[in-house]
Amino acid sequence: MQPKSAQPSTTTPKGGRWRRRKHARPAEIVAAALKVFSERGFNATRLDDVARSAGVSKGTVYLYFENKEALFRAVVAEEVLPQIARVEKMVDAYSGDMAELLRQLVEQWWETVGESPLSGIPKLMMAEASNFPELARFYVDNVVRRVRRILVRVVERGIDDGQFRSCDPAYVARALLAPLVFSVVWRRSLEQFDSDPYDARTFLHVQLELTLHGLTRTAATTGASSDDGPRH
Repeated sequence: MQPKSAQPSTTTPKGGRWRRRKHARPAEIVAAALKVFSERGFNATRLDDVARSAGVSKGTVYLYFENKEALFRAVVAEEVLPQIARVEKMVDAYSGDMAELLRQLVEQWWETVGESPLSGIPKLMMAEASNFPELARFYVDNVVRRVRRILVRVVERGIDDGQFRSCDPAYVARALLAPLVFSVVWRRSLEQFDSDPYDARTFLHVQLELTLHGLTRTAATTGASSDDGPRH
């Protein structure tokens, strides 16, 4: 006999079928919703589709989530925000070359987001923001601005340590984010119709090195003094 102290199985037989423990269902529904949202977009996703993907009834979905908007917010809260929190801790603990830290952040972002179902979320938000403004504000406030703050902090630390030249960290953060967003949107849209080979990692590496070159170069290498006027 199984001792009472042992943890129960995650499944129990009932009527010849296997039933998951109730506390596991919300996480399974959220994981299924991420997949369906990423593949179909927000508007085209039905809770029936999510329930089917999760292997539960539509009624079960409603037991945990009031509506589709609440389910999407749960996807962001449980699938996206923990990744951001992990990166924040990584940046807090890092000491050393800020250019190398940016390289690590870009590489990890692509592994975590670009090559996972999470890559569908940026495209979804960009495509459907005007139709669902409240969700768009929620996403910008909780994801976009938080990610930008991470990058701003790294650039500011590089400036303070003398590793980067003086610049506007907020705009550098946007410059760093732009190729990341482009890459996931391209992969989820036009890539399948483009016959020219495209490797996202190579593209991101090139974009990052160009940005780092601009951050680390000195005024002496620009080829013009600050008081030079426009040339015709």
